[in-house]
Amino acid sequence: MHDPHYILRRPLLTEKSTRAMEEANVYAFEVDRRASKTDIKDAVEKLFGVKVVKVNTQTRKGGSRRYRYGTVEAGAWKRATVRVADGQAIELF
Repeated sequence: MHDPHYILRRPLLTEKSTRAMEEANVYAFEVDRRASKTDIKDAVEKLFGVKVVKVNTQTRKGGSRRYRYGTVEAGAWKRATVRVADGQAIELF
């Protein structure tokens, strides 16, 4: 798990995460489930060139979806919220 592109899957852009970006310098990402907090910290620092202060992670349970032919379980995924040092920002768009 050394390539940062495999660790960070995509940024999570919701109303709550957008507000956290603006007010508290906190960014949310979907990450690989096997990644540790230090892997995530190193990946964000390497890809975006910022200083990471804190990393929080959550493993999210996948829900079930009903289709015409029955139910299917969606896979679990991992979410990371990353706090960046004051005065720094990540340009996502």
